[in-house]
Amino acid sequence: MENKARILGIPNRFLVLLLIIVGVVLHVVLGIGVLSPHVQLPAEKFSTGGFITNTLVATLIADVLILLIALGVSRAARSGSLVPKGFSGAVEAFVEVLYNLTESTAGKFTRLIFPWFAAITMFVLVINWMELIPGVDSIGLFQPSHVHYEEAAPAGEEDHSDDHAAFDEYCTQTTVLGLVSVGGAGGEHDGECSAAVVPFVRVASTDLNFTAALAIVSVVMTQVIGVRALGMGYFQKFWYTKTLFDRPIFGVIDFAVGLLEIVAEIAKVLSFSFRLFGNIFAGSVLLFVIGSLVPVFAQSIFLMLEFFVGAIQAVVFGMLTMVFMSQATASHHDEGEKHH
Repeated sequence: MENKARILGIPNRFLVLLLIIVGVVLHVVLGIGVLSPHVQLPAEKFSTGGFITNTLVATLIADVLILLIALGVSRAARSGSLVPKGFSGAVEAFVEVLYNLTESTAGKFTRLIFPWFAAITMFVLVINWMELIPGVDSIGLFQPSHVHYEEAAPAGEEDHSDDHAAFDEYCTQTTVLGLVSVGGAGGEHDGECSAAVVPFVRVASTDLNFTAALAIVSVVMTQVIGVRALGMGYFQKFWYTKTLFDRPIFGVIDFAVGLLEIVAEIAKVLSFSFRLFGNIFAGSVLLFVIGSLVPVFAQSIFLMLEFFVGAIQAVVFGMLTMVFMSQATASHHDEGEKHH
């Protein structure tokens, strides 16, 4: 084991120690500073007016990774080995656990629900764990931000918009060189500009657009599976009027419950979206802050925490989707009528 745990002939533990020492030397001796964390809710675009964002890039990378995983597992399954080993064995064991959970909950609808459960769980898991890859959220381009002018032109006085435009250009030229917290360019209207790193890849789960889109897919497919299982009678869950005149009291209750079910389906989208977004975005901010306060080693402790948070959130998102889909296949009104 000692011989295998080496990189470039250097034991791993000594290599890590060497990198820590190099980081301390660069920070203390040479004065290379650390950028303050730049926290932004919307995903950053690479060009003005464009539609490609760094979270879209992360989603495409996750798609490629999942395809590579699927190809690797498929290749291992065709190898003829009865006992899967290594990474393919871990993936197969994980998928088997997901299938057993679906079978114990959905019963005869397992084959209908399991693909959605497994696909959503694996996709969100890979997306969340991208936060642990070095360079994600940290390697990108300098862009000027937070331009602040000390004085604004009062009403009725000369318009200094041209001066402000010139200062914006000055900020752009200086921050592209990596000069952060640059002072004013001189003149009557000095200001202060700073630079932020816009990462090439940002974890998609920190973009509310991604989590909301995934939540909509989950809720819509829940309705589709409900219709496939119960036919058009599934919509009696939301609009039930059969007992409204036969048994007025219970009919009004059933009708009100149906309206509440509509509200509940809308609430699922909000719940799914903000639960995943809030947990992963908070984890990213935590890593930003710890990395800026203690640039060496301290962030590694919280990476393990984010490893478990990413896994838990992926399983929770997939499990809730699977449970809601299983509930959509059950008809409750027929049981209620038999009871009455």
